[in-house]
Formats: sequence, structure tokens, C-alpha cells
Amino acid sequence: MLKSWLGKKGFDAYTASNVARAKKAIEASLPDLILSDLRLPDEDGTQLLAWSKEQGYSIPFIIMTSYAEIQSAVQAMKLGACDYIAKPVNPDELLKKFDEALTIPSKEKETVLTKPAVKSKQALSTYLEGKSEVAQQLYSYVSLVAPTNMSVLINGASGTGKEHIAKRIHDLSPRSNKPFIAIDCGAMPKELAASEFFGHLKGSFTGALADKVGAFEAANGGTIFLDEIGNLSYEVQIQLLRALQERKIRPVGSAKEIQVDIRLVSATNEDLQKAIEKGSFREDLYHRINEFTLKMPTLKERTQDIMLFANFFLEQANKELGKEVQGFAPHAVELLLNYNWPGNLREMKNVIKRATLLSTSQEIEAIALGITVNETNANKLSDLSLKNETTEKEQILEALRQADNNKSKAARLLNVDRKTLYNKLKLYNLE
Repeated sequence: MLKSWLGKKGFDAYTASNVARAKKAIEASLPDLILSDLRLPDEDGTQLLAWSKEQGYSIPFIIMTSYAEIQSAVQAMKLGACDYIAKPVNPDELLKKFDEALTIPSKEKETVLTKPAVKSKQALSTYLEGKSEVAQQLYSYVSLVAPTNMSVLINGASGTGKEHIAKRIHDLSPRSNKPFIAIDCGAMPKELAASEFFGHLKGSFTGALADKVGAFEAANGGTIFLDEIGNLSYEVQIQLLRALQERKIRPVGSAKEIQVDIRLVSATNEDLQKAIEKGSFREDLYHRINEFTLKMPTLKERTQDIMLFANFFLEQANKELGKEVQGFAPHAVELLLNYNWPGNLREMKNVIKRATLLSTSQEIEAIALGITVNETNANKLSDLSLKNETTEKEQILEALRQADNNKSKAARLLNVDRKTLYNKLKLYNLE
């Protein structure tokens, strides 16, 4: 009906019955505007919105939804939709919203609606950049430093995506067609560090049963990423500094030096300046690895990106687990936005994957997330659900135990209303 009506108003309208077909249509025709229902058979309209942003399109996007789902439509606008309209649709209101969405300067319109000649590596990535101000600033710095040969130090909390940023720097650099080698310094025994970095010859020490190529030689011409570099022993720091200064390495047990050309990207969640003051990290090495610093924002500092990532991880989880969960219930959205996310993106990915596995409906309910914003009980309840793979029944029992069987308090702990809790109690025969 809408297509026919829009045709009479002079619009060339195309309809798609699901997200998969919509993606193909958008790629083929690059429309001037997208009008999408919030609820679609295969995915959520917000997921189509996230996909279009991920592809580098900035096509105006209007969400169409029922009055009961206005909260979800507002959330879609936070994710980048330009507007929403409630059903049943008022034709005059829809035309007005179309005019507003399409009224942009011609030069900007040309930029918005033209697909890049070469698909960016971000569009091919399994990672979202996000649209928050701190995310945009981070990736603008990445774009600036990537084409150079400067050593980069990435500083940030666990789970914020430091290795992804290192890989992104490599992918955008002139070295992108050469190897990217990542080493976790925190998991590397001090005795084996020299062998891991520089390689060894067979028989050079007990356990050296064959020749080994070290990370520096393997990364020759490319990029080497040293994660948690602050965990390296002082002796290994000296060896690393020499290799960086002279651009030469000597495998353990060899008298021959090997010339190497590598770009170094390092990461840490420590304050290396304090480590220097304590004498556990060399200041000369610090200056060698820190020609340019990138500070990783926490997920809590990227509130605008939370639902983008949540839907992105849900899409990944659906593919991995063979599920068809289509979105998040309103209480779940509220919980995701208000939770502190101490484990950042890594924690969110695990939480969403587990909730997807447990979900038996089209939407993930708050109770399936296994997290709570109640500060005094957050860690205890969250840890229980994440570590022991508890079912909803076990989560409810734990909440009741913590609340001394006070159902109202238990409902608050689970971030659901009392009616939902009573329904669950009846479902699991816990009355």
C-alpha cells in the first residue's frame, strides 16, 4: 500500500520483505532514503541500520513502528536513524518526514549517496568502529598514524579491543601486504622470551628440538604487536631495545645476525610511567615504543555505541549458534545501557553469546543476560551466571536467596517487573 501511494506521489519506491533482500537492494540501487519497519522476519530494522553504517553508507534512515515500541524507535535514532514514524502511518506526516530527510545540500548529498569506489577494510572487518565522539576521535588518530612508520603504544583496559586497533593500523599502512605477528607478553615465560622474539637453533638449549623462527624474523617487512608489554622482564627489555635500535636480531645459539625491518605496535593496561618510577620498566625502551600514544576508551565511555555492539554481537552469535534471535526486549536494552561493563567489549560479546544460547523467544530478555546494575550484588550475580552457565531457573533462585525470598526485591535484582517474575515462578513451579 505504501509503495503504491508513494508511486502516486512521484517516488520510485522499492520494497523488500526482509533484511537480507533489503541489503541486496541497497547495494544495487543506492536509494536516496530507507523506510524500514522495526520488526522484520529475519532481523531487526536496527540491524539493517547498523549494517548500512558499517558499509560506509550515510543514507537517511526512517524507522516505522507501533506506538507500543516508541522506546525502541528512539533507541534506533540513537544508533543513527534520522527519524521515526508510528503506525498506523499518517500520509501527510510521512511526506513531511521524507522532505526533511531528503533536504540536504547537493554536495553533501553526493557524498552521502555515492558508494566508495573501493570497499574500506572496515566494511570487511568483523569489528565495529562505533559512532560515539570518543570512537570517532580514536579512529581519526588511527588513520593519521597508520601510514607512518612510527612506533605506537596503545593504552587501555582489558577487553577494549587493543589488538584490533593494532591490526587496523597494520591494515591501513604500506605494510598491509606483509605479516602481522601478535605476541602476548603476559603469557610468555621469561626464559623463553628471547626464543619467541628472535628464534633459536636446534640444540641451543634443553627442549630446542628443532630450529625456530622468531616473531621478529616472521614479521619482517610487516608489523609486530606486543600485547601487555609491561609484563616483560627487565633483561628481556634490554634485548628488545637492542633489536629495535639496531634493526638486527640474533637467534639463540646462533653467531649470525639477521637484518629485520619491522614496525612495532605495543599495548598495555598498566601505567608505564609509574613502572619507570618503580624501576621495573626501562625509560629508554618506553620512548622507543611510544612515538605515538593511543588511549582506548572503555565501553562505558561509549554509551552511544553500546546497542550498536550489542546488535553486532547478537548477529555474530546467531551465526555461530544457528539461532534466529531478532533483538532485545525493552528491559534488556535498558540493562545493557546502564550496566557498567567492567570487562568492556570482551565481556559484552560473552554476555550476548550466552544470552543468545539461552533465549527461547525472538527477543533476549533481561533475565537471560545474567547481569545487574545493582552495585552491591552486581559482581556476585553476574559472576555466577557467566561462570556456571546457569539457567533462568537458577538465576531466579539465586536472586530470591539474595533477597531473602522477597519477590519485589528479587525482581529488581533481576531487572524485571514483578509480573514477569511471577510468570517465571509459575513456569518453573517455584511458587
